[in-house]
Formats: sequence, C-alpha cells, structure tokens
Amino acid sequence: MILKDKVALVTGSTSGIGLAIARSLAAEGARVMLHGFGDREANLQLKDELAALSNDCAGFSEADLADPEAIDGLVAQCTDELGSPSILVNNAGVQHVAPITDFPPEKWDWIMAVNLSAVFHTTRLCLPSMRQRGFGRIINTASAHSVVASPNKAPYVAAKHGVAGFTKAVALETAREGITVNCISPGYVWTTLVENQIPDTMKARNMTREQVMNDVLLAAQPTKRFVEPVEVAALALFLCRPEAGSITGANLSMDGGWTAQ
Repeated sequence: MILKDKVALVTGSTSGIGLAIARSLAAEGARVMLHGFGDREANLQLKDELAALSNDCAGFSEADLADPEAIDGLVAQCTDELGSPSILVNNAGVQHVAPITDFPPEKWDWIMAVNLSAVFHTTRLCLPSMRQRGFGRIINTASAHSVVASPNKAPYVAAKHGVAGFTKAVALETAREGITVNCISPGYVWTTLVENQIPDTMKARNMTREQVMNDVLLAAQPTKRFVEPVEVAALALFLCRPEAGSITGANLSMDGGWTAQ
C-alpha cells in the first residue's frame, strides 16, 4: 500500500468527490480524517468503513469550516487521533446561485469563508508538520470556474479563482521541501452540491429541471456527461504518489473539454 502510515485530512468527505477521494486514500493504507455534515449515524458508518480499509484507524469531524476556530479544532483532532496530516485535501464547498444585485451579502461571506478562507486556514495549520517530515501533499478541489466564469455565481467563481492562485503561491513557497501543492478543477460532477443548485438556477433563468441540466450544466462540456467522483479520486491518488513529485503549482482540468474551448 503506497500510503501506509500516512494521515490524510479530507474536508467535505461524507459524500460526492470528497468521499470518493477518502475511500481511494484509505484503500491505499492512509489513516483518513473524514469531515462533513449530514446524518451523523450514517457518517459514523462511513468512518467505520474507512477504518476497515486502513488498520482500523480513521476519524470523523463535523467542524464548521466557516469558523476559523473550528478549523483549528479539526486539525488538532486529526493530529491527536490519527497523527499530523501529511496529505491535506481541501474539498469542501458550498454554493448559492443568484444575480449579483440580488445576492445576499451573508451568502457571499459564507461562500468565501468555506470555499477560500478555509483552504488558507487548513494549509497554514498543516504545513509546519509537513515541513518537519520533508513530505506533504496538498490537493485543493477547485473547479472549471477557477478558469472560466458563469453568470449568477460571482462569489463561487471569485473563490475558485482564489483557490487556483493560492495553490500556485504555496507551491512556490514549498517547492524545495518535498511538498507538492496542486488543484484539480472538475467540470460538473454529479454531486449533492450540483444537484442542490438546480432549483436556484431554474428560478434565476426561468427554466425547467431538464433544461438546466442539458442547456446550463452540460452545455459547455463537450463530452455531454457529468464527471464521475471516482475519476477525480483517481487523479488525487496519483498526485499523492512519489511519481507525482514534480507536479506542483498545477491546476489540473477534468472538465470534459470545457476549458479547452
């Protein structure tokens, strides 16, 4: 197992992309700190599933990533229960869809806190131990919206552009320390986050559900299919391998050709 004795903290990992990544890392021996909201009993069952893959060692946290103090607690809990993270996957994300003139300011603050500021806080907290051991992998889930924009998603687009820039800057700061910092930018992946924005988009654009899926979500993806979470997980796992040691500061698109246009 290539990740035996490694500790991985994966935010937003109780469903979708994050869960697929957590499973792929655990299957290679990593001790995984699961994180997310939702049905607590179901999430604890997921923790047990991951523990069974990695020497009965996994953790779970419901930390609110909009709260910097809660992020401090998340990293401390991971360190206490599993060890300090040598793999950090910043995957958690939130979304709200509305025209900028109608966008609630509190929603802007929330999206920026979870999608961008939390990436800063987890990174600053995990880097010292990575530097001590001379090894680290930081993988940020960005989005095709880190490269291009869509209407009615100004805060999300701004945050994801910020994640891409932050990734590059930290990659340069850590380039000689055995630490790589990259982001993966999927197109539309069929996850709860995507599914939940369909009603808002229907309202904002006066469309049916089918029209939103075909004419909005998949309109820009030449493959005309949603990206699968396991595809993103496979790329994340590769970035953790020794063979990926020269890949750093990259924004890796996985968007069905969206940003190639």
